[in-house]
Amino acid sequence: METPERCPWCGNDPLYVHYHDTVWGRPEYDDLALFEKLCLDGQQAGLSWITILRKQENYRAAYDHFEPEKIVHYDEARVEQLLADPGIIRNRLKVRSIIKNARAYLELQDKGIGFSDFLWSFVDTQPKQNRWRSLAEVPTATPESEAMSRALKRSGFTFVGPTIVYAFMQATGMVNDHLVQCPQHRQCYLLSQ
Repeated sequence: METPERCPWCGNDPLYVHYHDTVWGRPEYDDLALFEKLCLDGQQAGLSWITILRKQENYRAAYDHFEPEKIVHYDEARVEQLLADPGIIRNRLKVRSIIKNARAYLELQDKGIGFSDFLWSFVDTQPKQNRWRSLAEVPTATPESEAMSRALKRSGFTFVGPTIVYAFMQATGMVNDHLVQCPQHRQCYLLSQ
C-alpha cells in the first residue's frame, strides 16, 4: 500500500513542512490572526511564501504583534525605522500597506463589522472542499477571491489582489486546497465539519 504524500509545494524544508502540516488549510476565524495573515500575504507579493514565513517572528516584533490599534499610530519616523529593519521586507509600499490595512480594519470594526465575519462571508461561512489531484489543477484566483479582493480594496486595504487573496483563502482554510492524496486534506475537511 502506498503511503499518502503531502502536497509537493512545501518540499523538505522543516519550517515549510511544519507550516503545511499544522497551519495551511486549517480554518481560522480569529479576527487578529486573519489580519496578520492578510498583511503577511501582501508582503509576499513578488516573493515566495517561505521568505515571509522565515521572517514571521521578525514581522510580529516589528509590527507590535499586528495590533491594529497600535499600528495606526505609526508616524514617518516609525516608517523609516521599519525600512531600516533587516528582519522584514524593506519596501516602502509594503510597509505603508500594513499601516493602511490597520486603518481599514479598524474602520470596519467601527461600522460594527467583524473582520472574520466579513471575510468568511465570501465562502458562505463554510470552507470550500476542493478535490485537486495535482498542483496544475489548483487555481491562482477564483470568483470568490476576486469578489473578496474588490471588497477589501473598497474598504481601504492594499496588496489584496485576487491572487494574494486566494493564497490567503487557501492558508486560512476558506478553501481546502490540499491535494486529495495529502493526509492534511482529510484533516482539514474534518476540522470544517
